[in-house]
Amino acid sequence: MKLLRFLISRKGIISVFLYTLTAVFSFLSFAPLNLPFFVWFAPFGLFIIEKQNRGEWKKLIYHGFGFAILFYLVSFHWVYHMTTVFGGFDWYLAVPIFIGSAILLNFKFPVYLLVFSFLVKRVGRFFPLIASFSILFAEFFTPQVFPWYFGNVVAENQILAQNAEYASAYGLSAFLFFVSYYLFSLRKPKTVLRLFSGFLSKHKGLQKRFVFGGLGIVFVLVLFFGNGYYLFQKWSQVKPIAERDVLVVQPNAPLEFRDGRNPAEEIRNLMTRIDFMTEKELTENPVDLVVLPESGVPFFTTHDTDVTRFSRIYWHQFESLMAILSLRHGTNVFYNELDADLVPTALPGRISRRDVRMYNSSVLMNPNGERRNSYQKVFLLIFGEYMPFEWMYALSGQTGQFAPGKSLDLIPYYESRKNPSSQTKALHFEDTMTMGPAGVREYYAKDKVEEKQIGSFLPLICYEVIISEFVRKFEGDPDFIVNVTNDKWYGNSVESYQHHTLGRLRAIEFRKWIVRSTNSGTSVFTDHLGRNIDNEFTPIETTAVIRKKVQVIPGEMTFYRSYGNLLSYLFMGIVGIVFFFYAKRNS
Repeated sequence: MKLLRFLISRKGIISVFLYTLTAVFSFLSFAPLNLPFFVWFAPFGLFIIEKQNRGEWKKLIYHGFGFAILFYLVSFHWVYHMTTVFGGFDWYLAVPIFIGSAILLNFKFPVYLLVFSFLVKRVGRFFPLIASFSILFAEFFTPQVFPWYFGNVVAENQILAQNAEYASAYGLSAFLFFVSYYLFSLRKPKTVLRLFSGFLSKHKGLQKRFVFGGLGIVFVLVLFFGNGYYLFQKWSQVKPIAERDVLVVQPNAPLEFRDGRNPAEEIRNLMTRIDFMTEKELTENPVDLVVLPESGVPFFTTHDTDVTRFSRIYWHQFESLMAILSLRHGTNVFYNELDADLVPTALPGRISRRDVRMYNSSVLMNPNGERRNSYQKVFLLIFGEYMPFEWMYALSGQTGQFAPGKSLDLIPYYESRKNPSSQTKALHFEDTMTMGPAGVREYYAKDKVEEKQIGSFLPLICYEVIISEFVRKFEGDPDFIVNVTNDKWYGNSVESYQHHTLGRLRAIEFRKWIVRSTNSGTSVFTDHLGRNIDNEFTPIETTAVIRKKVQVIPGEMTFYRSYGNLLSYLFMGIVGIVFFFYAKRNS
């Protein structure tokens, strides 16, 4: 009742309006709308709430939760769709789950308000620096399953985005709040007039503050825009050392069959569809690499072992089709599958279901139809691919029970066949009914070529692409990055665009192209400057193909790859020390 009375009061209505202002302006600035003008005013709601409730810690926490819920409702509304479709929860369970996750996973808002208000009271000066420090602290040290940092919104500006090579999204968040607080300070015409009159007066204190503040904002703007422009020009002029023709196949595979569809018929149609889409695109124009998305062929594996046969996930027709695709067109095929092995404590000589661990895996098949290196997903998505506690699996039958992979190796790929197949009759999926993988390879034996590695790429599965600190752990210098994902659980929503845009900064941090392959949209190619090639996105919830020539940019260990978030930590450390001495002097 107390909450309801507050919400219908004048103060409550104003507060909800401010929550909404921050949420809506952030959403408008981000993908797929991309209206970056609004981002500079998005933090105003936070600034006003903090100023109205300065030092009232309990109220600031409640207001922080208000920002969290509205931000989640506007920007992450697709989480509700995932909860009902993926989790299978009824609406009366999905709503409290949505609200609970909004609060738990957006603690950055109450933390920001508390830190900002505390520092303003203790330090008393450098408010723009306090705003920068506070947002960095909040984004670094609060849990976020979907780490949408304010810096990702700023990165919609092509020039400013280049600074991610040094500071990632964190540095751009600090820049945004520094500039935004200056704009907030100048929101009233009287304030601007007072500053100019103070500068023109003989009061040296006012003149000093005016000059210092003006030089500060000019310096920061020149630093970020100037460095961004320099990096944009520098990397625009870098010539690639090679080009790889890459085809992405978006098959729109089914997720599950709770609506009564026949699973066998749907999977048969899916395999035929993949076969047809690939043949249509490649018969006259071969490529170096074909990329199928996460869950492009769900539920199965091509890894033929005792464990996968025991688990009934190995399907010879799946392996046969992947071999047909690679041999028929003489190309590398990178596809997603399930994989399984035994836990180290399993007893030898027998396989027990409780000893089997499953992996979300992607694997490359070379131009000779031979299975090569695979990558098991390391950074698993909580509540989607695993539950933190065993008893929680009973809450949702759709949640996977995957084990994390261990390897962070790149995936080698090989020189494609130069000549068309010598076979007059090409094999198709229907031939896998009578022909196993060995038979397929025998059929195309005359087309076998020498296996020659020509490069490697960095494999990322779904959610992994948005975790910058994780991606930089991979060893070696990749030719490009391949991100396979399945966003079908989120329906025809903005999630797929947001997912891609959150991962797009990896192209700038690594200065490598990104090939994004999705099951149901949207697939896209992004260059090393963070630009989406031809601004071409495949449509959502449909089948599609997209093909581009991916440039191989000469290897260079960028600052972010070498040192990670060092600059952000240095900024917080130095500014924190300055704040400490000011607070001590003021006390």
